[in-house]
Amino acid sequence: MAVREVIEIDEKLCDGCGDCVTACAEGAIAIIDGKARLISDVYCDGLGACLGHCPQGALKVIHREAEEFDEQAVEDRLVQLRGESGPAPAPPQLSVVGSQPMMGGGGCPGSRAQMHQTRAPDPSAAGQGPSSQLRHWPVQLHLVPPTAPFFQNQDVLLAADCVAFAVGDFHQRFLAGSSLAIACPKLDSNQEVYLQKLVSMIDEAEIRSLKVMVMEVPCCGGLVRLVEEALRRAKRDLPVECLVVGTQGHILGEYQIAG
Repeated sequence: MAVREVIEIDEKLCDGCGDCVTACAEGAIAIIDGKARLISDVYCDGLGACLGHCPQGALKVIHREAEEFDEQAVEDRLVQLRGESGPAPAPPQLSVVGSQPMMGGGGCPGSRAQMHQTRAPDPSAAGQGPSSQLRHWPVQLHLVPPTAPFFQNQDVLLAADCVAFAVGDFHQRFLAGSSLAIACPKLDSNQEVYLQKLVSMIDEAEIRSLKVMVMEVPCCGGLVRLVEEALRRAKRDLPVECLVVGTQGHILGEYQIAG
């Protein structure tokens, strides 16, 4: 067996709500004796699309020896779960956006990991504004796979949710050339998952640098504290800077957190 990423469920935290069961498109999780259980390694793709659906923070992605993910076994299980006599729809497959391969895996189609090609503005395209500099999907920190190819040895921008709406030239000035994750330290739940993912980005994806952008409002300081705690837990050092954005979109301050 190879060492790969799979879901681990903390039985002490699990309350058996079943949200992870419906969030897993591969049918890898079931409620047994009132607790969520991983039925078999072969059904788990390790993408972690279920993480953000657990209200108790009982799920995390770990590296361990595990059987390889088996797409045919997943199809057979989905047929069994649905009670169908014909083949079940296949889970999402590897595909291509532009010329960049997407990560495999399942889960909600809206959280399927993808890599994009960014484009320079085309002056001849009448009525079109500056082009998007977003290089991948998803971007919400609960949904991003922390060791995805778009984080591997990359510069990462971690932005509070409101930043992109406040800063008019956010894409061209700050996002270009970086991978993105967004989060709200006030409204998002299960922030221990955020810490685990940030540590994984630092130690396993070996990101080159981290830029944190927060609004001037006090609640945004929670995102900075999450990053500081992730740095304390991580084994690697890397340069980390923070930019504070005013509610009218101006950069009010910039300082180094690490490096």
